[in-house]
Amino acid sequence: MKQDNTDLWSQSAEQLQQQMASGWTGAMQALQNLMPPLQAGLPSLPQGAAPALQFSPAKLQELQQQYLQEAGQLWSQALEGKPQVHDKRFADPAWSGNPMAALTAANYLLNSRALIGLADAVQADEKTRARVRFAVEQWLAAAAPSNFLALNAEAQRKALETQGESIAKGMQNLLHDIQQGHVSMTDESLFEVGKNVATTEGAVVYENELFQLLEYKPLTAKVYEKPLLLIPPCINKYYILDLQPENSLVRYAVEQGHRTFVVSWRNPDASLAKTTWDDYIENAAIQAIGVVQQISRSKTINALGFCVGGTILCTALAVLAQRGEKPVASATFLTTLLDFTDTGILDVFIDESFVKYRELEMGQGGLMKGQDLASTFSFLRPVDLVWNYVVGNYLKGETPPPFDLLYWNSDSTNLPGPFYAWYLRNTYLENRLVQPGKAVVCGEKIDLRKVDLPVYIYGSREDHIVPIGGAYASTQHLPGKKRFVMGASGHIAGVINAPAKNKRSHWIGPANKFPASVDDWIASAKEHPGSWWPDWADWLKAQAGKQINAPKSYGYGKFKAIEAAPGRYVKAKA
Repeated sequence: MKQDNTDLWSQSAEQLQQQMASGWTGAMQALQNLMPPLQAGLPSLPQGAAPALQFSPAKLQELQQQYLQEAGQLWSQALEGKPQVHDKRFADPAWSGNPMAALTAANYLLNSRALIGLADAVQADEKTRARVRFAVEQWLAAAAPSNFLALNAEAQRKALETQGESIAKGMQNLLHDIQQGHVSMTDESLFEVGKNVATTEGAVVYENELFQLLEYKPLTAKVYEKPLLLIPPCINKYYILDLQPENSLVRYAVEQGHRTFVVSWRNPDASLAKTTWDDYIENAAIQAIGVVQQISRSKTINALGFCVGGTILCTALAVLAQRGEKPVASATFLTTLLDFTDTGILDVFIDESFVKYRELEMGQGGLMKGQDLASTFSFLRPVDLVWNYVVGNYLKGETPPPFDLLYWNSDSTNLPGPFYAWYLRNTYLENRLVQPGKAVVCGEKIDLRKVDLPVYIYGSREDHIVPIGGAYASTQHLPGKKRFVMGASGHIAGVINAPAKNKRSHWIGPANKFPASVDDWIASAKEHPGSWWPDWADWLKAQAGKQINAPKSYGYGKFKAIEAAPGRYVKAKA
């Protein structure tokens, strides 16, 4: 959610705690009282439309009996001085060593389970029930006793041990984060783009008002004749694909012998406030494909799109196919939505009134601020990506450890308003991309059935932004030869999984068999230990043509090196 909703939740957290402390009746009252804040937190709900909650009497009785049973067990544990607390927020011995703190934490967890059970038991349509649960989870995350110095036994112990120094440091951290406008997830002072992230050697060989095209220096004597173009999401900066040498997908591709190019999106400012989805397709994706063709002097290229970059790439391929052009020989889609039937938790934000609100606000011009987008994605996992750092930074006075991925996560980007509004309506709301002829892009009625080329589709099993079912759904719409691979972990960690680390597994199903249900595919898939990158590399080599001598210089003809990678655009702050 937007950053100002943090204040909404935290200001009322103590009231929620008081209601929860009063047992089953308090839990029921707390859930009823969450409806107005839900309305304020989700602008898609019209004023006065907070739903009245109703429950199945049988389900309510079952939940109440379960609550009373667990409350009795907790009371017995409290009398013995050993309340049981199983939650990472309360794992420090300071909690278990203090019976009152342990009881407070255990009571919070008991009431949390009751509230979640009640949210799931609401008699309503699936979307309303999901919204109620989302609101409950946000408030529970904010109301945890670990978030308050007066209740956090670990923070209190540290304050005593440091003679108040941790509190003073926490205040310094708070003032610093207020000045920078977001909660620090890592020590950002230790990273610099081009110095210790985004370091693969290369050059900018083309630029326009929307993007710079980076070409990377070959690391092999021979390269494949068909170059590789990577299109990252424009809602983030490209260097998620080039964090550091040991976890860089860009460097890995170069090491495999691919002449590699990457789109580095410009961070939009007021001059791009009227830029549209069509502009990003015609003047960025299609333009980049054409420039790579000219530089490599190859009739066709291979392309990869990540997240929204994959949606942009596939849309561009559909536009080109409608024009009778097929410049891309194969495409890779990483955690990409083409079919927006299953959008996971993000669906709680989307309905007609919300999309109309955004269209009125910025559909004709304006910017979707990068920090608002970043806050939205952080609050999809509030315990891990918000309150964890609130507690560590401010209550315990800690400096978060250096982590390249979280530095990238904090380096937000803006979006042009018209682009954003078109994307909301035509994908999340109306799902037009998979309906032949329904989406008109660059003057063409697109049809994914014409995007007939070999594709490699990757989805992450625990992805909360592009659910595995949403990623898999692309297999039902693209007609070419397909390979679908599922990796462990989430949206980013599943993708950025270098083979050298030998972490996580991936799953591959029977060749050329793609049932309608992802669950059926998973049931037939075989687990393979380690990264999926080598499987992709083997697949891509088969699409890349013969090997030729590696180029001795960047660019070709009129496309010459403008500046060293990573270029200027990626360094611009939102």
